[in-house]
Amino acid sequence: MKVSKIMVLGMVLACGLAAPSFAQTVGYNIRTGDVWVDNRLGEINDYGRQYRDPFVGEMTGYYGAPRPLVVELLDQRRWAPADVYFACAIAHALGVPCINVVREYDRDSGGGWGNVAKRMGIKPGSAAFHSLKRGTASTYGRWGYPIRVDQQVKVDWSKHGPGKGQGSAKGKSSSQSAGGKPSQGGKPSQGGKPSQGGKSDKGGKDDHSGHGQGQKDKGGGKGNGKDK
Repeated sequence: MKVSKIMVLGMVLACGLAAPSFAQTVGYNIRTGDVWVDNRLGEINDYGRQYRDPFVGEMTGYYGAPRPLVVELLDQRRWAPADVYFACAIAHALGVPCINVVREYDRDSGGGWGNVAKRMGIKPGSAAFHSLKRGTASTYGRWGYPIRVDQQVKVDWSKHGPGKGQGSAKGKSSSQSAGGKPSQGGKPSQGGKPSQGGKSDKGGKDDHSGHGQGQKDKGGGKGNGKDK
């Protein structure tokens, strides 16, 4: 009996050591160094869980991430939707493929996404970080709840998700674009033109290295991605 227990314990420990590293998933505390972004990521996590297809469509259609990579992160690697979003958002702000950010996270995830972003050149207050925040606001607009950067809001996607009515951005924003106008969506990649790297989601294989503007995801199937 004692020998059997020892063997079982050894197998459990061995499996734990061999398991791949997963992106963090808490309630959702992602530690970016910006409270507004942290709050939005918590809501994005909720959105991705409730509305998988529109979420995947946003990652492939606007952020240019290859669909196979997004599906792999959600399903095989069990990344939380907010982790997938932030990796793609960092890549979009820098104009690099999303797989580059994923690899950087895998290389050293200590300290959370905030440290990963800093290592890649996106520091709080930098131009790239402001671009990332504008992209987040644009994503909310495409999801039917327009907001402004740094606007204090709390979104319940069960009430404002796809087909559930438009939200409205109220209150003052502490971060507006020149001329007093609300900041608009994130910058286009590579010189203002949609990036063309990688193959589209229609036909052909994708090796996850593309940064192309993917096709809008229209798949009707629901995935079984799980958070850690």
